Amino acid sequence: MKKTLTILVADDDATHREVLRTLLEEWGYAVREAVDGEHAVALCREQPFDLVLMDVRMPKKSGLEALKEIKVHNPAVPVLIMTAFSDVAAAVEAIKSGAYDYLTKPLDFEKLKVVLRNVFAHVGLIRENATLSRSLAATEAQTGMVGRSESMRALWEMVRTIAPTDATVLITGESGTGKELVAKAVHAAGRRARGPFVAVNCAALTESLLASELFGHEKGAFTGADKKHEGHFLKADGGTIFLDEIGEMPLSMQVKLLRVIQEREVLSVGGNKAVPVDVRIIAATNRDLAREVAAGTFRQDLYYRLNVVTLALPPLRERADDIPLLAQYFMARFADKNNKKIKGFTPGAMDRLVRYAWPGNVRELENVIERASILLLGEHISERELPERFAPARGDALTDALTTDCPTLEDVERAVILKTLKRFGGNKTEAAKALGITRKTLHAKLSKYQSAQEDAPEGEDEDKGAATS
Repeated sequence: MKKTLTILVADDDATHREVLRTLLEEWGYAVREAVDGEHAVALCREQPFDLVLMDVRMPKKSGLEALKEIKVHNPAVPVLIMTAFSDVAAAVEAIKSGAYDYLTKPLDFEKLKVVLRNVFAHVGLIRENATLSRSLAATEAQTGMVGRSESMRALWEMVRTIAPTDATVLITGESGTGKELVAKAVHAAGRRARGPFVAVNCAALTESLLASELFGHEKGAFTGADKKHEGHFLKADGGTIFLDEIGEMPLSMQVKLLRVIQEREVLSVGGNKAVPVDVRIIAATNRDLAREVAAGTFRQDLYYRLNVVTLALPPLRERADDIPLLAQYFMARFADKNNKKIKGFTPGAMDRLVRYAWPGNVRELENVIERASILLLGEHISERELPERFAPARGDALTDALTTDCPTLEDVERAVILKTLKRFGGNKTEAAKALGITRKTLHAKLSKYQSAQEDAPEGEDEDKGAATS
């Protein structure tokens, strides 16, 4: 079923809003109304719109002011400005600020119809691309790999190249980047796909338990060994064994593992006869093994045996382009799991997700989306459902000014001056150049904002700093 496009009509003239609502609904669009610029900004923060049709002259916030705020929260939404012929200069400024186009009043409704058709033809292409991306993501999700960034494309190509072989693979990357999922992808795409995939967390077991779990033990091999136990290597015979956190393995165990790799046979604890085993070995670590080798905490010969092919997973902060795709993927999964109808994310929520540093990587993103889906009462995940750490950082003058509900131009100007002065260490000559004003004008501004002058960072004498920089 074709999605009904939703248009926000922002105009303080109730009669004009009613005319536009009637007309737009006849053309098949869904319509919401905003009585002024402030109302329009609030509605755009609550839900995404396919288009905003907005008057220039409105109380509380002008159309131009509202446009700038809306574009901060959702840069992609097309905005059409309506203006009287005498305000065309303001409309041109709106175009420079990100408006898609402007129409003069009284509106030519046939022209409006054509403009809307053109806008949504463009939006339709974007939507088709998004649908294609989701389809590709679904295919990749079957192997645990979601992402269309350049680094993930390169990783995917590498996986497809090495999967058909039996080469030992070392996967590196920070915690939470999805190393086990990549290991499963290599296994699933290779000739051993029908064989078992056995994962072992080397960091979760003591040295004695690790030997028993990996190689098995004989009955009576130690206290409590009341029966024979088959180790993970034998369980993985004909398939793949994944050794996670290999960097945590004790040196004495590294020797035994090296023998298994070289001889392709395992000797159980308490046993006296080695058993042949046919497994592919994939190891993973969040440590720098080359540095561990240099420090003497990891065997060099084992490192070279494991490091036949290396797959380096980038942290999520280095592939921010994948965050919206991953967020949508997790949203769909948890909506289904929690039996909720979730349509998407508000622009403000997605903006915060993309800007966040993600120290916990993909695992942290997954947890955040699961939490949001559980807390959600409406149909769009918003800033309200995100943890407190996603709130904009306070204390920066420019951030504080721009995140205030109704910042004045004076607030923003003062904040920009402070931030620029701080950037140049208090050097007013360089700061004035960066601001595009004269030094005299900057001094005048600082005199006007006494508090700004008191807070300005101390630095070298301006002329001296400029001469030595």
